[in-house]
Amino acid sequence: MLARLSEFLLPRRRAVLLVAVLLALAAGAAGSAVFDRLKTGGFDDPGSESGRAATELVERFGRDDLNLALLVHAPEGVDDPAAQAAGAALSERLAAEDGISDVTSYWLTGAAQLRSGDGESALILAAIAGDDNEATRRLNDLQPTYEGEHQGLTVEIGGAAMVNKELGEISERDAVRGEMIAFPVMLVVLVLIFGSLVAAALPLVIGVLTILLSFGLLWLMATVSDISILALNVVTLLGLGLAVDYSLLMVNRYREELAAGRATGPAVRATMASAGRTVLFSAVTVAVTLACLAFFPLLALRSIAYAGIAVALLSALVTLTVLPALLALLGPRVDRGRLPLLHRASSPTHDEELANGFWHRLSSFVMRRPVPIATLVAAGLLLLGAPFLNITLGTADERVLPESSSARQVAETLRADYDSGESQALNVVLPQAPDTSGELTDYATTLSELPGVARVDTSTGTYAQGSQVAPPDERHAAFAADDGVYLAVVPHPLPTPEAEALVDAIRALPAPAEALVGGQTAVNLDGVDAITDNLPAAGLTLLVTMYVLLFLLTGSVLLPLLAMLLSAIGLTATFGALVWGFQDGHLSGLLDFTTTGDVAGTVPVMLFAVAFGLGMDYQVFLLSRIREEYDLTGDPTSAVALGLERIGRIVTAAAATLSIVFLAFLVSDIVFLKALGIGLPLAVLMDATLIRGALLPATMRLGGAALWWLPTWLRPVHDRFGLREAPSAATRSTTEPAHAGR
Repeated sequence: MLARLSEFLLPRRRAVLLVAVLLALAAGAAGSAVFDRLKTGGFDDPGSESGRAATELVERFGRDDLNLALLVHAPEGVDDPAAQAAGAALSERLAAEDGISDVTSYWLTGAAQLRSGDGESALILAAIAGDDNEATRRLNDLQPTYEGEHQGLTVEIGGAAMVNKELGEISERDAVRGEMIAFPVMLVVLVLIFGSLVAAALPLVIGVLTILLSFGLLWLMATVSDISILALNVVTLLGLGLAVDYSLLMVNRYREELAAGRATGPAVRATMASAGRTVLFSAVTVAVTLACLAFFPLLALRSIAYAGIAVALLSALVTLTVLPALLALLGPRVDRGRLPLLHRASSPTHDEELANGFWHRLSSFVMRRPVPIATLVAAGLLLLGAPFLNITLGTADERVLPESSSARQVAETLRADYDSGESQALNVVLPQAPDTSGELTDYATTLSELPGVARVDTSTGTYAQGSQVAPPDERHAAFAADDGVYLAVVPHPLPTPEAEALVDAIRALPAPAEALVGGQTAVNLDGVDAITDNLPAAGLTLLVTMYVLLFLLTGSVLLPLLAMLLSAIGLTATFGALVWGFQDGHLSGLLDFTTTGDVAGTVPVMLFAVAFGLGMDYQVFLLSRIREEYDLTGDPTSAVALGLERIGRIVTAAAATLSIVFLAFLVSDIVFLKALGIGLPLAVLMDATLIRGALLPATMRLGGAALWWLPTWLRPVHDRFGLREAPSAATRSTTEPAHAGR
């Protein structure tokens, strides 16, 4: 297939480049509107108990969660006559807005729980109708009108809708800022790698084209499906990183073919037949890993799955079409702009150079002492990963935002200055009401006795501390409809762990009929449960699929197991650093974030999917080259040393550039993106150094020829579907074919 593709591309190189530029410009223009199409939020499970409760509330009772909070400050106190008049007018104005319901405020109700303890501020609460994205769009219209000064009052905006809005805005800003930082740094690194300005520019050109096309692709996907805005950061940076990685591999192989004496056309064809196949296989490997995120019902994770699959394959497509056309157009001019002190050949081409190369000498050293080195490195990685044993999965709340965030400031004020957590109210929906009002009264009374509960509102009245404190009135009548009832459980202001414990306590309490617990805390808790419940199926599917892919690559039934085991060991230090740095807070001062005592449940899943996929990506690079040497020599020890020497430098370069891309996450103001900014570069560097430099050669030396074992009955399968790279001219010139097949 790739041979036919190269034959098609070579005579049409200029046309291919023109079409690619036009498509990229069109995609970039369409992608400029992608931010308006992407969804905010995406951390809820629509099929969970809280999701069903929200559906019942809307369809049966016409109620939405209170997702908007106006914190109103009055310099003379909220009970000052002027403040009362202004507060009431502001409340009535908000209630008259389209798409706003259930407006309640201190000045309309006189409820003490809506007034701060010092009397200097009060709350106006409301529900914005629609999903997270509709709420964000409506809030964009409302914010300029209501935020700021109003007749002597100062208004701050908070609530779940504001949290989602600010998350989206920060994600959009960080995506652009991260790329602006990554590009110039990557250019410097690429110049150091190639020693040539032209060769260094090629991966960046492919990266720019991939990003522009990725924006267009996201825009197209967002028109037919819901895509979370949080996928934007991961997908664009992943697309850039993969495009640069694949380009590095291709440009290096092309220069290798030129150095061995091939002309431009044959060099491009040989590059496509060898490195091109590896690129295609690697892209499929990354796509398969990211596809496992689709097992999780959270929109944020599914969006990364769908968009990540598309962008991984797009990166390979651009690399395998545009880059060969560029190489064919440049020919030997790919080495133009040489920097004398930096320029070097793409890889060793003579036996003496191979034997004296760094990676050959390192791997030979390791393979002479495989047991102690493998034991020491594996033990060290497992020790670094030990903190992961104490991981606590939590939910992302407003503390993931920077301290300057309006939503965060409002939430912190509510916890500190208010007696009840009105914005944390839990909705307990009974789709079928109990047979008698007495059963409902007893249930409400029991709920009011739970630790942390300030009061319970229901159709039979208001309850607090085990007794009725207000009889039913017109307001309470709204809690019953269509043979169903719901109860509003209003807690005291609670930190997230205690609020989650209250959700568990309510669900554990016997109810007179089926009870569905909803509200923002329940939504967050159900999101974490959805992750843990679906992990086994996602993990098993990933392992089986990855095993099949690596079998097709290596032609061995044992090497795939070793490759996956090594990648998993390499991730232990990464997850240990995640817990040590973010859950335990040791990096909070350096990276400027608030420690919450847990890790958002989506972070380890995203980190594993991306890091494991990239780890296997590099395994594909390495194993394909080692297998090429093994097919030629039949010597498993020599194949490891030669393969690592031929590709070791370029894989190190790929790891360095990819790490720079992901380090751009550190500029984010969102805590879980900072966690990816630490975890992904660490995972890539661990894989590119300790795994590749020590564990891989040590374990392959211990396994020897047995690792390449292929049962006779499986050979036809691999011969039919397996990946076989054509040896490069450089390989054939330095290695006598002593072995072909197994």
